[in-house]
Amino acid sequence: MFQKGEYVIYGNNGICLIQDITTLNIAGVNKDRQYYLLKPVYASGSTVYTPVDTAETALRHALSKDEADSLIRSIPDIPLIPLTDEKTLEKTYKEYMRSNNCKAWVQLIKTIYLRKERRLMKGYKVTALDNRYFNLAETSLYGELSIALGKPRDEVKSYISSCIDEKNAKE
Repeated sequence: MFQKGEYVIYGNNGICLIQDITTLNIAGVNKDRQYYLLKPVYASGSTVYTPVDTAETALRHALSKDEADSLIRSIPDIPLIPLTDEKTLEKTYKEYMRSNNCKAWVQLIKTIYLRKERRLMKGYKVTALDNRYFNLAETSLYGELSIALGKPRDEVKSYISSCIDEKNAKE
C-alpha cells in the first residue's frame, strides 16, 4: 500500500502526490471503499481518485534520486526500439508510453530523436506522430526526474545532457 505524502506515477496523469487516503461520500459509491486522492504535480487544479484495492495495477512508486541518477547514467546503453513497420508505429509508441516505465520512455525518446534526424537529413519533414509521442515521452520522463532530482522540470534535459557528456569525457 502507498502512503500519504508519497509521489507515485498514475497512468497518463504522470507524477502525482498522494494527498490523502479516504472514502468517498457520493451516492452509489461504497462508503467503506478507500481511495487514494492524487494531485497531479504538473496539472494544477486536477484531482484524481483511484481505489486503494485496485491501485497496485495502475500506480507505481516514483523513482528515488538514486534510481534517477542510475537511469541517467545508463541512457547511452539503453537500446533503441526495434521498429519494423511504419503501419504499426503508433501501436508501438502507445505500448511504450503505457508501460509507465522510465526506461521505455528513454527508448522512445532516443528512437524518435534518431528517426527525426534521419528524416531531416533526407529532406523530409518530421511526422506529427513522432512529434506527439516524443513530447509525451519527454513530459512524462522529465516530470518524474524533476521530482526525483529536486530540479525544475525545464532544467532536467540539460542536466541529463551534462551527465552524459561528463560520462563520455571520462571514458
